[in-house]
Amino acid sequence: MPVAGRYGIMIVVTGGAGFIGSNLVAGLEERGERDIVVCDRLGDDDKWRNIAKRELADVIAPDELLPFLQDHRAARPVIFHLGAISSTMERDADLFVRTNFALSLALWRWCAETGCRFIYASSAATYGDGAAGFDDDGGIAGLARLRPLNAYGWSKHLFDRRVARLLADSASAPPQWAGLKFFNVFGPNEYHKANQRSVVTTAYPGVAAGGPVRLMKSCDARYPDGGQRRDFVWVGDCVSVMLWLLDQPEVTGLYNVGTGQARTFEALAKALLAALGRGPEIEYFDMPESLRGNYQYFTEAKMERLRAAGYERPFTSLEEAVKQYVERYLSRPDCYR
Repeated sequence: MPVAGRYGIMIVVTGGAGFIGSNLVAGLEERGERDIVVCDRLGDDDKWRNIAKRELADVIAPDELLPFLQDHRAARPVIFHLGAISSTMERDADLFVRTNFALSLALWRWCAETGCRFIYASSAATYGDGAAGFDDDGGIAGLARLRPLNAYGWSKHLFDRRVARLLADSASAPPQWAGLKFFNVFGPNEYHKANQRSVVTTAYPGVAAGGPVRLMKSCDARYPDGGQRRDFVWVGDCVSVMLWLLDQPEVTGLYNVGTGQARTFEALAKALLAALGRGPEIEYFDMPESLRGNYQYFTEAKMERLRAAGYERPFTSLEEAVKQYVERYLSRPDCYR
């Protein structure tokens, strides 16, 4: 049965003060949920502003999560596990294993034991350079073909593969589980992500001040400068998918979350300039050496599995999403959702 608007459901969002997590928390509150628990580290910067407008039941640190869940197991919380070390520049592989793999596995096992539902964030970074395609095949053989380019993508892939093996071995599983391979998500509340922010967020201040959009040059002859292509997806669409899954407890599996249409960085830049009433003014700078061996030049989600599962809502076009982002958030004194 759908759960929309039903009070008394405890929903725990790990990474709930982060980018996608805080947008999910906002979406949950807007539809009437009131027992929302955020699990995250806020630190000493402005990350807290991502959840400053929300009414929350609790805010807990990650090392308090499992004891908290044990204390509230009778409430049968739904867990959205979005918390992770998400920097593609991070080099500490042990940190990725502890945070992105071990905790995910512990939560999977807890949900399987207690009968709680578990929806978690995977990533399009699991696809690496795309040589093996972008098919969200959750089987053992399909996942074994993928070659992530960095430790972040590998850590997400490691958990996807563990889930596939547990299922193949008929191990106990949560009553509903869904892994979401988010593609190139952008939108409000990503301001704390430093060099991991989207191009729109990074470029907006300079463009609003009259400057050009600055994009990285290509180091691959198959792609001209600005011709690198990504599946850019509006964060509001990602939230819609997660809320739909909350309302469809029978839907389980590994799913891509993208638009299904790759667009160039040049198109993204032009959409930002158009949203500000500007002409196409773009400059290019050299790609940093640290990115040249592990850069994704092309991503495009295959969306057939999510559609076959019943998700019918259309995804927001790149131009409309950028326009919304500029008009509703970036151009306003309070840019937080």
